[in-house]
Formats: sequence, structure tokens, C-alpha cells
Amino acid sequence: MIHVSMRVADLAVIAAYLLFITWFGARFKESQKSLRDYFLAGRGAPWWAIAFSIVSAETSTLTVIGTPALSFAGNFRFLQLILGYLLGRIVISILFLPQYFRGEMYTAYELMQRRFGSHVRKFTAGTFLLLRALAEGVRVFAVSIVISVVLGTGEVASIALIVCLTLFYTFEGGMTAVIWTDVVQMILYVGGALLSFFLMLSLIPGGWPHVLAIAGPAHKFRFFDFRFSLSSAFFQRNYSFWAGLIGGCFLTTASHGTEQLLVQRLLSAKNERESRLALFSSWIVIFFQFALFLAIGVLLYVHYLDIARPAPAIPERTYPEFVWNNLPVGLAGLVIAAILAAAMSNLSAALNALASTSVMDFLKPLWPAYPEARYLQIARWATVVWGVILFAVGLIARHWGRVLEAGLSIASILYGALLGVFLLGVLTRRPGEWSAIAGMSAGFAATLLFRSHVAYTWYVLTGSVATFVVGYAASFLIPDRAPVEHARAVR
Repeated sequence: MIHVSMRVADLAVIAAYLLFITWFGARFKESQKSLRDYFLAGRGAPWWAIAFSIVSAETSTLTVIGTPALSFAGNFRFLQLILGYLLGRIVISILFLPQYFRGEMYTAYELMQRRFGSHVRKFTAGTFLLLRALAEGVRVFAVSIVISVVLGTGEVASIALIVCLTLFYTFEGGMTAVIWTDVVQMILYVGGALLSFFLMLSLIPGGWPHVLAIAGPAHKFRFFDFRFSLSSAFFQRNYSFWAGLIGGCFLTTASHGTEQLLVQRLLSAKNERESRLALFSSWIVIFFQFALFLAIGVLLYVHYLDIARPAPAIPERTYPEFVWNNLPVGLAGLVIAAILAAAMSNLSAALNALASTSVMDFLKPLWPAYPEARYLQIARWATVVWGVILFAVGLIARHWGRVLEAGLSIASILYGALLGVFLLGVLTRRPGEWSAIAGMSAGFAATLLFRSHVAYTWYVLTGSVATFVVGYAASFLIPDRAPVEHARAVR
């Protein structure tokens, strides 16, 4: 590896980015006058900015370093999952968005109180807090892989650096800072990926025709896998057309329709129409983005074959190591800064979403008489607390295996029950509060029971079906009823 002292220009670019984005995000402090400002950006953000923010929120360093690793070792079959992402967005726009824009909601879990009651609201909100803390811990750890490539620093110092800088501007600027730094960071990391793609291509003798000649026979561009069966082997494959379409649909419906991290962005739009526009626009960018990173993985595959050298032992190090060791001085720093941008963008989103759920779903119902200014203070310090928690989880996540699939599988275990109870709430009238909780408990149990027998792409389907079926069946045995408001929530 090139010694750090030889890369002063690259390190200067990275440092300049980190200082700029921290300063830029902190500038929004003055606009934070209320919880509406701090958690919903005053509901004044334009749809296109929210679309970019959605992309940034569902993208992370996991995506940037994990996706090229998938095509480097495999092919383009991961894109089948993105087709399911589109189907999930359609479901959300029909079932959930109309519910969220009836009145002013701060979190997704207020809908559960309206439909079932306070216990289900707390149960679903608590599920989100656990889900996001675990999944974000994997993403925080992924940052240390990149920083260790560049600086050779230990994992603890690498994680601490990014958490502290991101925490500072999120603490000051709230959701407004999150959205607008997301826009800057998304442009940077997609631009950095495009730059690295063309520079990599220029370093391969023979260019794109040579890539096709090598990668084509190796089936690196294979996209579809239509094989279908009811055997256990079929359900153990992560990426097939059916796993992508069905599993991706359920995964997106859960993540974008029931998890506060992304619902918070949809609630920040001026109205339901702009929220829907942001949701569908984000899919176009997501598809392009994943295709780009998979293409980078194929270029890396051809490059290592050409030079007849082994790739890094850890697949996720392949892309950042190539960038740092092969791109021109200055440009390498820009691309590494772009990778860090993805990390900070996602982390800031998680911090604000975790704080909003903690305050609005747990603390504010307990002490509703506190003045708004007091709760704004509490919201900021809740952000700090979650920063400390995510730092700790990030350290533990070092032992959880492949980072991209670890992040998705952890999320999918809890998404199933979360989506199942939301579907139970908007599609049925009979089940009440304790039936819903019984259904969620069954959903968790079913996912944990079957997770060793099916691929993670089927986790959400398994958990949501179990939650819905058991919750509805329990309503015939448990004599509880939902609040009077439930009729309005399901019409």
C-alpha cells in the first residue's frame, strides 16, 4: 500500500470534504424552532430533495463497497431484487401514504396507535429502535473498512471519527440538515462512482471490448434467474427472479412503508402527491446506482485477472483498495470521500429517525405538558445518546460476517413482523391490540425458526405472513377491540 505521506493531496481532499459537510449541516441550526422543524424539516422540503434523501438513506458504505464485491464474486443477479423495490413502492403509495397524510404524523407508529392502541404503537416503535440500531451498527463498521485502507488506523478510531462528525451536524441541524446534506452526499458518491468507473476502464488494456470478452463467458452480466421450484434449495437462493420480485417487494414495503428511517422522509413532503413523486423518483436513481456499482465489480474482476494477482482476502476491501492504490493522486481522495459521504448520509438519517421515535413515541406521551422548547432540547440529546449506542454496536458488528448481506439479513428478521402488523392494521377491522401483539410475536418466532432454512430475501415474507395470519386468527380468541378511530384508519 502506498505510504500515507505520499498521499497528502488525497488526504487533504478527504479532510476538506469532512470539514465542509460538517459545517454545511450545522448551518441549519437557526431554522430549528420546533419538533416539526427538527423531525420533519418543517414539511417544506421539495420532492426532488426528498427523493435524493431517500436514496441516500437506503444507501450506505455497505452498498458502495458491498455491491461491487457481489458482482466481483458473482454476477448481476442482485439487480432482480431492485425490481421488487419498484413493486413495493406501488404497494406503499396505495396502502400507506393515504394513511400517513390524514392529519399530521411525526412517526410511522402513530398510525398503529390510531388503529390498535398505545401498546402496539410502543411495540412497533421499539421494534424499529432495535432493528435500526443493529442494522446501522453493521453500516457503521463498514466505514472502518474504508478508513483503515486509507489511514491504516484501527477500527475503533475509524468508527469514532465518522460517528462524531455526523453526530455534530445532525445534533445542530435536525432533519433539514439531514435532507440537504443527503443531497450533497448523494451527488458526491454517485459522481465518485462514475469517475472511478471510467478511470478503471481506462486502466484496462483493450477497454470495454476486452471487459466483454473476459466477463461475458464468465457470465458476469447474467441478470435473470427464472428457475422456480418448491424445494428447500430454491428458497435458500438469495438472488432469483422470484426471490427478488417477491422478497424485494416485501422488503421495500417494510423498509419504506413501516420503518421510521424512510417514512420520516415521506412525512417531510409538502403533501401526499409530492411524497409519492419522491418515492417513485428515488427508484430510478436506485436502479442506476446499483447497476453502476455492479459494473464496477465486473471491472475489478477483469483487472485482477489481467494482472494475475490475488484480490484482497476481504471482498469488501477490493473496491476501496483499488481506488486508493491505482487512481491518480487527488482523484483517489475524491472517490474515498464519496464513499465516506454515503456512510455519513445514512448515519445522520438513522440518528434523527431514532431520536424522533424515542421522543415522539415514548417520551412525549408520558409528559405531554412539557413545552416545545424543552422537547427540542430533549430531541437533540436523544440524538447524542443514539450516537453513543451506534458506536458501541458498530464495534460489536466487526464479528458479523459479510457486511452487505449481514445488514440486509438483520433488518429482514424484524421487518417481517413490522410489515405484518401494518398490513393487519390497514387491511382488516376485526383484530384489536392484543391480537396484533400476538401476531407480531408469532412473526418474530417464525422468522427466527425458518431463517436457517431460507435465504434472507424470504425473511420479510415469512414474518409478515405469520404475523398477519396469527393476528387475525387470534382476534377470534382474544376479546379485544381496536380504538374507535380504527374505522377511519382502514377506510
